[in-house]
Amino acid sequence: MTVLVTGGAGYIGSHMVHALLALGEDVVVVDNLVTGFDWAVPPAARFERGDIADRSLLDRIMGENEIDAVIHFAGSVVVPESVRDPLKYYDNNTAASRLLIEACVAHGVPRFIFSSTAAVYGEVSAETLTEDAAAQPINPYGRSKLMTEWMLRDVSAAHDLEHVALRYFNVAGADPDGRTGQSTAGATHLIKVACETALGQRSSMAIFGTDYETRDGTAIRDYIHVSDLIEAHVQALRYLRNGGKSLTANVGYGRGYTVKEVVAAVERQTGAMPVELRERRAGDSAVVVADASRARDVLEWTPRYDDLDLIVKHALAWQKALDQRKQG
Repeated sequence: MTVLVTGGAGYIGSHMVHALLALGEDVVVVDNLVTGFDWAVPPAARFERGDIADRSLLDRIMGENEIDAVIHFAGSVVVPESVRDPLKYYDNNTAASRLLIEACVAHGVPRFIFSSTAAVYGEVSAETLTEDAAAQPINPYGRSKLMTEWMLRDVSAAHDLEHVALRYFNVAGADPDGRTGQSTAGATHLIKVACETALGQRSSMAIFGTDYETRDGTAIRDYIHVSDLIEAHVQALRYLRNGGKSLTANVGYGRGYTVKEVVAAVERQTGAMPVELRERRAGDSAVVVADASRARDVLEWTPRYDDLDLIVKHALAWQKALDQRKQG
């Protein structure tokens, strides 16, 4: 049996490939390398450079391998870019996912794990979000992901394809063993930006909004270590292989940190950094925190890295290693 990982040369996907190989899985990676890196794919995985929108490529891979499950990370993930170029997101995320799902049905692939996002909830009023909260995304990125969730629900009802859609909150950190991490230039993740700024790779960083009704006036988010996120995928695969039915689950720690607290965590390890205070951005909620009870209870997911300072430590270590790679 083989697991097909789309986007397996990217940030989260490459962590997934390492985890699967450690479990003895046979892994095929498909990535177009637009934002991923071929060196991030472990040699033990078979790498196919290509796009999931290429049906002939998918047919060949699925025809040559007995695919037990697809774990789907490929797609575009930058919210502001989705507003500027919505058609790119509906193409890369929604249309390409539809073609991938169609190929799974055609080749009898029985299991599908989807990389979704908390952005499907949109502007939220509840401080802790359950999966039953209304999904009302406010940008094309969130809508493109929600559309894929809808497709999976409909296809699972009509065909023998069970799925788990994992709604990520704020993914951060890097592989504790230093094998891979967030490597994409111009990334917008707060902890990534803060680490780059602290290491002098950016001239400064901005804090958007200091007048929220939070403990220090800045927005609160639920930051999850990428290795814990990957463990949720491992558990989702186990769940489906054991006969589990399709479900959607949040993946976060259930508590959050303010932007200023994140900056302080980085500064504890690097010293002070230049920070600019700016106005709120439209659509940003004051507090977005996951209720991940379903992942813990149904998928039996147990996080191991729920520590902001540890997340920052791993992110900084990877950022330094990445800088050395670029210089070398």
